[in-house]
Amino acid sequence: MASAASALEKQCTLLINVDVASVLGSKGGDKSAVATGGVDLQELRKALESQDMATKMDGLKKILLLHLNGEKMDSMLMSVIRYVLPHEDAHMRKLGLYFLETVDKKGPDGNMLPEMILVVNMIRNDLVHPNEYTRGCALRFCCKLNDAQLLEPLVPSIRQNLEHRHSYVRRNAVLAVHYVFKQFEFLVPDAPELLEEFLRNEGDLSCKRNALTMLMDCDRDRAVLYLHENIQQVPLWSETMQLCSLELIKQVCRQNPAEKGKYMQVIFALLNASSAAVVYQSAMTLISMSSAPTAVRASAQCFCMLLASQSDQNVKLILLDRLLELRKGYAHVLQELVMDVLRALTTPNMDIRRKCLSLVTSLVTNRNVDDVVEALKKELVKTQAEMSMGGSRTGSVASDAVTAAARSAETAVADAYRQLLVKTVHGISLKFKSVVPVVLNILADFLSGVLGAGSSADVVVFMREVCELHPHLRPAVLDKLLAAMKNPVAAPAVARGIIWILGEYSAAPAEIRNAFTSLVGLLGPFPLRPDLPAAAAGEAEETAPTASLPVVKKTPAVLADGTYATQIAESTVASAGTLGAAGPSVRQLVLGGDYFLGVALCSALTKLAVRLGLIENAPPEVVHKVKAEAMLACASLITYGRFPGAAATIDEGSVARLVSCIRLLNNEISPGMFLASSRDVFVALVADKKRKDQKLAEEQAVKNRVGAEQLIDFEILRSRRIQGGVEDVTGGEGDMASALTGVSSASASAAGGSPSSSAFSLGRVMQLTGMSDPLYAEAHVLVNAYDILLDVTVINKTSKTLQAVTLELATMGDLRLCERPAQLTLAPGDQKSIRANIKVSSSDTGVIFGNLVYDIAGAGGDSGCIILNDIHIDIMDYIRPGEVSDVAFRAMWAEFEWENKVVVNTQITDLAEYLDYILASTNMKCLTLRGMENESGFLAANLYATSVFGEDALVNISAEKAKDGSLAGYVRIRSKTQGIALSLGDKVTLKQASKS
Repeated sequence: MASAASALEKQCTLLINVDVASVLGSKGGDKSAVATGGVDLQELRKALESQDMATKMDGLKKILLLHLNGEKMDSMLMSVIRYVLPHEDAHMRKLGLYFLETVDKKGPDGNMLPEMILVVNMIRNDLVHPNEYTRGCALRFCCKLNDAQLLEPLVPSIRQNLEHRHSYVRRNAVLAVHYVFKQFEFLVPDAPELLEEFLRNEGDLSCKRNALTMLMDCDRDRAVLYLHENIQQVPLWSETMQLCSLELIKQVCRQNPAEKGKYMQVIFALLNASSAAVVYQSAMTLISMSSAPTAVRASAQCFCMLLASQSDQNVKLILLDRLLELRKGYAHVLQELVMDVLRALTTPNMDIRRKCLSLVTSLVTNRNVDDVVEALKKELVKTQAEMSMGGSRTGSVASDAVTAAARSAETAVADAYRQLLVKTVHGISLKFKSVVPVVLNILADFLSGVLGAGSSADVVVFMREVCELHPHLRPAVLDKLLAAMKNPVAAPAVARGIIWILGEYSAAPAEIRNAFTSLVGLLGPFPLRPDLPAAAAGEAEETAPTASLPVVKKTPAVLADGTYATQIAESTVASAGTLGAAGPSVRQLVLGGDYFLGVALCSALTKLAVRLGLIENAPPEVVHKVKAEAMLACASLITYGRFPGAAATIDEGSVARLVSCIRLLNNEISPGMFLASSRDVFVALVADKKRKDQKLAEEQAVKNRVGAEQLIDFEILRSRRIQGGVEDVTGGEGDMASALTGVSSASASAAGGSPSSSAFSLGRVMQLTGMSDPLYAEAHVLVNAYDILLDVTVINKTSKTLQAVTLELATMGDLRLCERPAQLTLAPGDQKSIRANIKVSSSDTGVIFGNLVYDIAGAGGDSGCIILNDIHIDIMDYIRPGEVSDVAFRAMWAEFEWENKVVVNTQITDLAEYLDYILASTNMKCLTLRGMENESGFLAANLYATSVFGEDALVNISAEKAKDGSLAGYVRIRSKTQGIALSLGDKVTLKQASKS
């Protein structure tokens, strides 16, 4: 490969990707010359000879960029030496040195160019220049020379600079000696002894650090000897020296684990260093060297200390990732530090808070659950106080639109954080039943409409599960819900949840009486009339309406089961007496057109009345009175919904439900199904959730289970390896997997999969040219998280030598080619590989296309071009299954504007099989409760996934089985970006066609 590599690949240490046309045409260049591939060298040479500084520098930049992108600029070498390198401007000389890095320093015959004598003489003069900066630049340039003939006359001057008075020069001289010894050891054979003596006598810490790094790389025994001689002074060294010593300790212990005991004391001492970087690296080194609880506890304490002291949010995320890695093997140690981890909640960043709470939830035990719940309670109270303060300031700054918008954003963030805290407390209470009464008292205060609808809805969900799973706590829950209904509700969904709980779980006569009285009071006095406050219902004849009629809007909405429904929204200008300070009452919502809430309330009244009638020894007159009031509520709601002056007309489904309630109260319908149906559905939902949790636990147990055929790793009998700063505990099995696949476990983990998933796969090989083309090419496409590696194999199928074989690639979409592939020379029948890296910035559909160009040797300059087949990047490589709540799914569905609607067109006749096929084809997760598809003949399912770039993909499947047995319906895809919606739609269409 070295003989076939281009001069640029052999000499250049600098790569800059730029469009040649943009370089030549940026400042008055000839666009026609660009189109024909020509470069005006005479114009560039004149620019270098110009006396104008800006013109000279612009010409030099053009030459440099053109040369870096494949244009031959070797003829400009003498002009650069004559007009650029002697220039006094430091920036100009720097650009000249860049050009010398890239230019080919040997002629076609392989001998050194005569011009290089001038270059070497100039560099030698710079190495003895009285200016320190000039010497430093020359020394750094020496580190980029790849030819011993050029470096040999410069070595004496490089050695001389090790004794210079200025530390800047000595520091760069050490780097130059390091490079020369590593590349051409025969030029400085005594470099280790030289730098060992330099290290003992040097006083500048940066110079000592460079010298120690050189000894670590070239003569580790001398570096270890120096470390042993000064091991007591390591805690007093500078930050860079301490980091270098930690790296040396890790190298030594990796090679010889028996040496660990010698360095434990110094590592524990560095855990108390003043530098955060040293503390972090010390903790990582300690974890890699020892798995003892004392060492892990000390490292975890350092991570927690840094988590509380560092203000950079990226640092906090890294520290939380390290703690999450420790949790996998040392959860019992981290359980002692759970309160220290909770200190990260003070950071106003939702990603940090979410990751912190996830870690804390996994570390909660019976020993610390009370402390954790108390800490979360304080956070909830803090968010409540902040919300109250924000509300109290609203009146004074209402005129400031900017301030109001900022406060609205802060309120949204606070509500999201409060919702996250509520979910965390909810999850902890499900694991530890002893804290349920405490949690119940904490969350009862968050049913108010002042604190946001999201957290209030989660509190209702929690109380609903408490009533089902903890029957002894039902009276307390019912009392708190009755107290909460006296205040304005946060949202209609919250009110419906509370009403359902009161209607389902009120069983005792006293509970039924209190719940019935409270629910009847929510509607206010009857009959219901439009635009009439509850307090003024008795004065309807004398008082005119004080609120304007609302403007009704009907918009589609997706329900929890995935089906579509009509959502009625209204905007009205109400009087001060109509709306409360925190939100509307239930009566105002019903009068505003929310008949769903009204039907839920009437259903709850009906259940309470029927249940009261089923109680033995219940007074008949009381039962009749309760049923009459429930009938009056149902009839009033129907009458109001059909009233011409109502905000909106009641739908027929609501009317049918209300009529059923009236018939049940009149003993025309059996009460069994009415009382038990919704309760049975909720019980099945809770059981399904519990079954899913058990299934995940079983899958995790199976994943951690060791089979009879797997290798047994005796940790004490092997040397420990360090992967990414954390000790590799995969043992010999990981080594065997790496040997079989050719991919290390570390690289496979970085790619987000197992070692076998990153191995060579024939399914990823794509044919780029035809079998009859002069050049046969095929590409193996390896997709990582954020980049694509193309390994293109090119075979010369002709009987002639092909020169300057170049793979020219271009991309479409959010793909970017990192560098231009090198040119090749292929003998007859020869085969070589070309690699190209492509960066990916989003999961939109991308296409890679290009061609192969070549010259035929000895054919009078004949050339050829082969158009390559396009490479389409599959979106499935970036899609990962995810899970969100139904509320979050509906919120994103309403927010996302890009929708792709795909018609169901398949030969599959089974609804469950079709759903499984779509899930497997799109790599998504079903959020809807399954099991009733084939029985009902209708499928309504919500699917969700995320991309590696943090993008959300939502899918709703609505399909039914036709009379002929075929499936009909639609697959709706929504996302925030157009690319995901279109790509997933194309994927579904393609998979349906292939299945057909």
